[in-house]
Amino acid sequence: MSTQTPAKRPNTFLEIIFNIAIPSVILMKLSGDEYLGTVYALILALLFPLGYGLYDFIKNKSMNFIALLGFISTLLTGGIGLFELDVQWLAIKEAAIPSAIGLVVLISGFWGKPLIAKILLNPLVFNLELIYQTLENKNKTHEFKAKIQRANHFLSTTFVFSAAMNYLLAKWIVVSPAGTTEFNEQLGEMTLLSYPVIAIPSMIMLIAIMFYVVRSTMKLTDLKLDNILNSEK
Repeated sequence: MSTQTPAKRPNTFLEIIFNIAIPSVILMKLSGDEYLGTVYALILALLFPLGYGLYDFIKNKSMNFIALLGFISTLLTGGIGLFELDVQWLAIKEAAIPSAIGLVVLISGFWGKPLIAKILLNPLVFNLELIYQTLENKNKTHEFKAKIQRANHFLSTTFVFSAAMNYLLAKWIVVSPAGTTEFNEQLGEMTLLSYPVIAIPSMIMLIAIMFYVVRSTMKLTDLKLDNILNSEK
């Protein structure tokens, strides 16, 4: 029996607080000259997601690819603001990060190791031994792999959606030159809106993909939900 310690799930509430809520409030409320000013407000706002990312890395002793891209994204946002680059680069950056993730997801399928399998087919959740043995007995393994490949394509489309919405949100909201109070305020507004406009719909899409994988597994194996779930404590 495996004694591998399961990876701790990220704390969604803390992620929202440190990556979205606090930076947004700082950028929108403290960027004026009577408070911190544009530069110090931007630096302080960026310290929260960077600090949380570093804390999470030290705590879990690992950083996955998506977390690394998020870390790089924060640094790029800071660079655009501090070096007062054209705001067009912000929109490009906002679209580039999820596009890169979506490309990695898509390519993983062609490599024969679809990322969706690592995300959803977790041995802590599913009785993979029973599922794979049943698929083999029914000669359905190839069909199951095709379903997983399709789910992987669905997953990549969620990042295409995220990239498009990130770009449109940045172009729509952040229109003031970098280095100004208005830029910081608009950046905070964009960050705040990104959760209901992008994160929640993407989460709903991921749940739908998970439902598709579970339904496909049940249909191909003729097993019930209780059977495919791992009930070991």
